[in-house]
Amino acid sequence: MRALRIILIVTVILGGLFVIADRVAVGFAEDKAADRIKSTEGLAGTPDVSIEGFPFLTQVVGGELDDVKIGIKDYEASTGGTSGTSTIRIDDLNAEMHGVAFNGDYTSATADSATGSASVGYAELLKTAKSQATQVGPGVTARVVGLSDGGDGKIKVAVEVSVGGTKVPQPVSVLSSVTVVGGNTVKVHADSLPKLGVDLAENRVRAITDFEQKIDKLPGGIQLDTVQAAANGVDISVKGSNVKLVG
Repeated sequence: MRALRIILIVTVILGGLFVIADRVAVGFAEDKAADRIKSTEGLAGTPDVSIEGFPFLTQVVGGELDDVKIGIKDYEASTGGTSGTSTIRIDDLNAEMHGVAFNGDYTSATADSATGSASVGYAELLKTAKSQATQVGPGVTARVVGLSDGGDGKIKVAVEVSVGGTKVPQPVSVLSSVTVVGGNTVKVHADSLPKLGVDLAENRVRAITDFEQKIDKLPGGIQLDTVQAAANGVDISVKGSNVKLVG
């Protein structure tokens, strides 16, 4: 009985030491991965990296991690928007990488698939809209002056109109649908034309109310999937396959 008790105590101690070593190793790996991602993506701040699953060390031996979560604040994404803006700020970019395989010297890692989310504030999205007064008819100019949550997944687009040089007292608003096109573009399309007080060709009006914002070159080649209007901006789901995590 005494020998059995000793064996049990030794087993518990070794198990505890293994858990401690495993957690120390995963913490070290998370810090190193965060630094590599920061350097590779040219980030201003260090991202949050969480390696999921236990034990970590056996995953390393197998050459593949089950899941890796990455969170990036204020990510500057490339954009080819009509406004000429070169970047657009993503407030929060979160991705969960599944089946992350790495090479022998740990200099590169690729995820089999990835899912996640991103959010873009209305002020950022407004940069690509026609915020400069544009002539839409004889003596009539219009420009987008605000974007907000219209409810039911719609964006409320506020349009300021001037007729004969006189600004209409209150902006005209229209509810718009928002969709993802081509995996890298957010498209805003008015459900119906706003009443501007004058008869104008539809294409002239839509040149103001409708616009697209490209959000390109996300980390690892992740692409946009779906988008929906929310309280403070648009919420976007992202996805990808064969996503290069580092290297």
